[in-house]
This record gives sequence, structure tokens and C-alpha cells, in this order.
Amino acid sequence: MHFVELLLEPFQYGFMLRAIEATLLAAVLCAVLSCWLVLTGWALLGDAVSHAVLPGVVLSYIFGLPFAVGAAVFGILAVALIGGVKETSRVKEDAAIGIVFTTLFALGLVMVSVTPSQVDLNHIIFGNLLGVSPSDVIQVAILSIVCLLVLVLKRRDLTLYAFDPGHARTVGLNPKVLGGILLGVLALTCVVALQAVGVVLVVAMLIIPGATARLLTDRMSRMLWIAPLTSAVSSLVGLYVSYYQDTSSGGMVVLCQGILFALVYLAGPRDGVLAKALRRRRVGSLAEQA
Repeated sequence: MHFVELLLEPFQYGFMLRAIEATLLAAVLCAVLSCWLVLTGWALLGDAVSHAVLPGVVLSYIFGLPFAVGAAVFGILAVALIGGVKETSRVKEDAAIGIVFTTLFALGLVMVSVTPSQVDLNHIIFGNLLGVSPSDVIQVAILSIVCLLVLVLKRRDLTLYAFDPGHARTVGLNPKVLGGILLGVLALTCVVALQAVGVVLVVAMLIIPGATARLLTDRMSRMLWIAPLTSAVSSLVGLYVSYYQDTSSGGMVVLCQGILFALVYLAGPRDGVLAKALRRRRVGSLAEQA
């Protein structure tokens, strides 16, 4: 089979077209948001929200509602509970995150166990890319556009908040409002990515692209281009590999993103392990010559 035929074959099937559309939308949105999550150190919070939406997804399946409705409600609820516990008690943020997300995730697992005939646990936990319906693609597209618009319109304020919340306050910005915006977008982004890779792997799509871009540049403007580009390319490669090798589509997408991060970590031109080793060797050689 020729290369062009290999490239075009998946596009002959409607389920693959919908999977590609949903994956690219989720990959780009998660990658853009991940730039701020990496800079603010909110990786654990992304993990928390992605797991906390499980009860909402289960309720949506039980009552025949779009999964995005229940997931969005519980995602926002999780963010509100974490903030409430942190602000009204002596419990620190990391502990509040752990308490809220484990409790809500456990609630979701219990709900799944008592309604086994109505909820497919594998689809919720690991995603169901190849089973994405046209209505799911529309939901993902609408939520992605809304979230991306918010991030693009507020990118300067959010970047200042990520680097220096104190300076943001001195120039008239409200750090709590900016943090709330970022958390709200995080909750909706988890809903988008949930369809693509499921509850467990959402956090990878929210962190790996931003971390990869961070190894390649210090400038936020460049990160916002590098992260979605690398995420989209690795996601497409993952879908192609899963199609031809008959493997988990969501798992393969995340695996390709992880492999790309490992390559940048090892062979990056500036901060790669090999580049650092070569610079140390050069410095040592110059010192010996001197």
C-alpha cells in the first residue's frame, strides 16, 4: 500500500473523521490551557477536576442527558469546593484538592457500581474516541470555541497573573477573578477532553503539551504556538497508530505526546539532557586547555 493510501484510508470512515475532529479540538484547547497550568503549578488541580467530573458523567448517562452537562456542573462544583475548603479552613490547597477530587471520584465509582447496566465504565474512564457521535463533536466544538475565545481575549492578563500575581494586583487586576476564570476554563476543558481520552488520561493532555513547550522556550507567546502544534501532531500520529495497530485510541494519543516530551527532554536544543552534557564537556575542555 502506497503512503498516500495509508494516509487517506482512515478518512473513508465517518467514525474516524469524527474522532479526528474531536481529538484535534481537545488537543489544541488542552495544549493552550496547559501553558498556564504549567506556569502556575496547577498540574494537580487539573488532575483533580478531571477526576471529579465522573459523578456528573454518570448522572448524565442515567438521565439520558448530554455527558457535557453533568461533567461541566461537577467540574465547576469541584473547583468551588476546593476554593471553599481552602479559604474557610486551615487546610492547605494541596490537601483540599486531594480531599475533594478523591471523594467525588469515589462517589462516581460507587454510582457506576450500582448502575452497571446503564453506564459503561471503560468509556468513561478511558474515553471512546471511535464512538464519538455527530452531536458529541458539536458539543466539543462549541465548548472548545468558547474556552479558546476566553483564553485568547484574556491572554495578557492571565499571563501576568501566572508570572506575578502581586504585580497583576498593582496594575489594577484582580488575581482572584483571573484565577476564577482560569479555573472555569479548566473545568470546561476537562469536559471537552473527557470524550477524547477519558477521566484518567485528561490530565496528561492538560500538562504534557505545556511542559514540552516550556522545555523549548521561555516566551509565553511562543509557548502558545508550540504547545498546540506539538499536541495536534502527536494526537494525529496517535490516532493513525491506533487505527492500524488496533490499540486504544485515547491511550495512544497520550503515549505519543509522552514520547514527544521524552525526545524534547533528552534532545532539546537548549535544555535537553544531551545538550547540557555537551555544554559541560565543552566547558571542561576549555578549562583544561586554559
